[in-house]
Amino acid sequence: MDEDYDVIVLGTGLTECILSGLLSVDGKKVLHLDRNDYYGAESASLNLTQLYEKFRPGEKAPESLGRDRDWNVDLIPKFMMANGEIVRFLTHTDVTRYLEFKQIFGSYVVYNKGTKVAKVPANETEALSSPLMGIFEKRRMKKFLEWAQKYNDADPSTQQGLNISVLPMHEVFKHFGLAADTQEFIGHAMALHLDDDYLTQPARDTVEKVRLYAASVLRYGKSPYIYPLYGLGDLPQAFARLSAVYGGTYMLNTDAQEILYNDQGKVIGVKTAEGVARAKQVICDPSYAKSKAKKIGSVVRAICLLNHPIPGTADADSVQIVIPQNQIGRKHDVYVACVSSAHMVCAKDYYLAIVSTIVETDKPAEMEIQEGLKLLGPIVDKFVSVSPLEVAAEDGTNDQVFISRSYDATSHFETVCDDVHDLWKRITGEPLILKKKEGQEETA
Repeated sequence: MDEDYDVIVLGTGLTECILSGLLSVDGKKVLHLDRNDYYGAESASLNLTQLYEKFRPGEKAPESLGRDRDWNVDLIPKFMMANGEIVRFLTHTDVTRYLEFKQIFGSYVVYNKGTKVAKVPANETEALSSPLMGIFEKRRMKKFLEWAQKYNDADPSTQQGLNISVLPMHEVFKHFGLAADTQEFIGHAMALHLDDDYLTQPARDTVEKVRLYAASVLRYGKSPYIYPLYGLGDLPQAFARLSAVYGGTYMLNTDAQEILYNDQGKVIGVKTAEGVARAKQVICDPSYAKSKAKKIGSVVRAICLLNHPIPGTADADSVQIVIPQNQIGRKHDVYVACVSSAHMVCAKDYYLAIVSTIVETDKPAEMEIQEGLKLLGPIVDKFVSVSPLEVAAEDGTNDQVFISRSYDATSHFETVCDDVHDLWKRITGEPLILKKKEGQEETA
């Protein structure tokens, strides 16, 4: 262990593994440690025994749930936008060779004050048949989607006099005459904004996100999301393999006892039971550097085992459901992510649904996600947890310890990718530009 490295990475969460892989490809000598004996940390996928041991130590899983190896239960539910940034990370690093993906059947949104579920219209045709809007609103929605798709900075004839670099989004909605409910599902279920702050910000970000959503739907049809077979735990493992191909060293079951600093307060290495590893940069999740992280909230998640599809979703084998905040009188959306045996994550005829949101009150955490749980129908078993939402207290440039963000309540990867880009810029001083390296094989 007594060795010099360019970078030491602590924790094998997806954010850390992506950075480890990218830095290794970039020619850095990387040592990657995790206190757990499995990959993924907070973004791991657990078998049945591990799941019960984590949430109910000493309790065995019922035999009726089937074999251990049939279950790969995600601790953090996330889907991948087909044209999104996470897919770019995978394809540009050839990590796709280690993974196989399946499409998520549909993206849904709750409406009518939280009482009904409908598929999110992602193109003009779907908009016209959607129960979310009346006939005149459908026409307005169609015109908005057509404008968003065709908008071109270099061609004023596509802009309808709207400068999306300066005009706030609420003015764009007003221009198209869109009702509040329509604005809501565009902003929260298509653009995937976490709150309503986007309405007063320049429209460009929202327009680009709507275009990404629509382009992702066009790529495979039905929904914009894909998901790796055998669960999300395979994603960090795939980036770990990438890092190893380029010389990265991985050690599971090895905790960092202490992060070491010099007299100037800059990091010089990490102390473990195996000895001291030296490096001038350390990347870690907040649990490895508690004193340098600050809590900004909490996320409540309920992992629910079902023996039926979610009602109202056309018996879909997998869905994302967004419950917009205003539908249920909250400040944050509630997310439901559901996958099934079709994705090799649970036994035949079972479904896995994870409901999550940001904690807003002092009530029992499960009360925060009641509106999501109500959508599921009868639940075979349920595991509720509350995790701190933590961020770095400082940007890391002074001491060279770079801390990732905790995983939020969203059921997609866009915020994780934002964090990777942000960390890369802080670590290297340059924006992350994904490019193939010489000698890299083409994806099979």
